[in-house]
Amino acid sequence: MSRTPVSLHVGDVSALARTMRRQFDNLERAPSHLELLNLLAKAGGYRNFQHLKAVQQASQPDSGTSGEARPVAELNLKRVKKAVGYFDLNGRLSSWPKKHSLRMLCLWVLWSRLPARAVLSELELDERLSLDHAFCDHALLRRLMVDYGMVERTPDGSEYRRIEVQPPLEALEVFRRLH
Repeated sequence: MSRTPVSLHVGDVSALARTMRRQFDNLERAPSHLELLNLLAKAGGYRNFQHLKAVQQASQPDSGTSGEARPVAELNLKRVKKAVGYFDLNGRLSSWPKKHSLRMLCLWVLWSRLPARAVLSELELDERLSLDHAFCDHALLRRLMVDYGMVERTPDGSEYRRIEVQPPLEALEVFRRLH
């Protein structure tokens, strides 16, 4: 079984070093390989290494076909239809799904509505998210978008920028159906 490479993008190496140093100070011995992976992932803004891997796998196409898109037959149209059902007639997210896969599709829709390559303040991002959902929890949406690598922020949280990645095919189908 070959290993799948997992990359870690860190916006500020200095903040990474400070976080790692604090985490090492709390250890009584040298960390194991897995502990070190978890420390790096946490310092990069993820819950643990498993979370980092899951975010990357969700945001990348399958590696089976040299970067080609998966065939449309692999789309889970049932999941797409359910995700579309969480949006009202005005295209606003009306409630927060319980299933993780549906939450991700809904987050991709909100991601697609953010301006590409624009720097937003926390207030500007919150205002945009507030306009796109009806259940009054823009902070949850902002946090999850950062956690899942859809939006990056400065260490002090003053600036946010949409990360330009290719959304999954199911998310593209949700975009199409909502427009």
